[in-house]
Amino acid sequence: MADYELPGFDKPTPWLAFRHEPQGPESEAPPQVGIRGVSRTDLLPEGQLRPARPLDDRHHYYRKELQMKLATFNAGAGDHVGIVDGGEVIDLTAADPSLATMIELLDRGPRDAMANSPSAPRLALSSVKLGPPVPRPPKFLAIGYNYAAHLQETHMARPTRQAWFNKQQTCIIGTGDSIWVPKIAPNEIDYEGELGVVIGRRCKSVPNDKSAVLDVIAGFTIINDVSVRDWQELEPGMVVSKSFDTHGPTGPWIVTTDEISDPLDLRLRTYVNDDLRQDGHTKDMLFDIYEQVSYLSSAFTLEAGDVISTGTPSGIAWHHPGKYLKPGDTVRVEIDKIGTLENPVIAEP
Repeated sequence: MADYELPGFDKPTPWLAFRHEPQGPESEAPPQVGIRGVSRTDLLPEGQLRPARPLDDRHHYYRKELQMKLATFNAGAGDHVGIVDGGEVIDLTAADPSLATMIELLDRGPRDAMANSPSAPRLALSSVKLGPPVPRPPKFLAIGYNYAAHLQETHMARPTRQAWFNKQQTCIIGTGDSIWVPKIAPNEIDYEGELGVVIGRRCKSVPNDKSAVLDVIAGFTIINDVSVRDWQELEPGMVVSKSFDTHGPTGPWIVTTDEISDPLDLRLRTYVNDDLRQDGHTKDMLFDIYEQVSYLSSAFTLEAGDVISTGTPSGIAWHHPGKYLKPGDTVRVEIDKIGTLENPVIAEP
């Protein structure tokens, strides 16, 4: 058992992807792509997978690839979970009602759930309402001051250690849902586009190592860490100022780690009414995602469905009064290889 697995919890099916780089001058073939746990002998010359050998009595591979976008959605019968496949969503909840939430899907393992996909109905993606991928995560954690240019614009000193705060579950909304300008604090509502990490399984004391961290991550999403700046200035802990209702847009889905070979090579952009406000890159994090997961798990257990917001680049509205959000605005956050999170801004009803 690896030191980052908890006693009593099986190691999950390895559904991350690897790249096999040919070694030595005798081979100049392009890298082959496969599934962790499948040896190179399982690959046909063109890189296709043969029917793979079972890893143990419980785990079998049913497809040559396991690239997934995991979504929570509503097609009129309440929230379901499924897998986005092009312009369709595979309704796993309809095929197996025990998969009622994203956390249950992560606990089961996306690969095992895919075994039911041939019988699961396929719905047009345009016909469903996407919700936040994890509507009620066990923990919603966010790191502050994690980009150098962001520190400069906020007049903050470079931190010597990671600075974390909690956002409350009740602030979470999905793409397309409205961000409220609060009645009690209408003047300094700010946006923060961020890469989100979703934990895939229970873990503790994960090493600061890329492969170890990716092994416990389910995938990546987009987060808008909406903030009430005047309240933030009065509250060093940031818990209240970052947790107003609707101030945690998340989505549109979880892109599994096999689709993103390097999460530190992603461009992030935030627009307000098509005006580009933030244009950053995840390689510029002061504490990268591997350090973040390792640090958090050194103190407490992380669980399937925990959401981690990894910091925002420069370009926020703070200290620029004319750029704060107001009713009628639309905020759009885009991250390479993940997609777009878009939310209108309205006055609190």
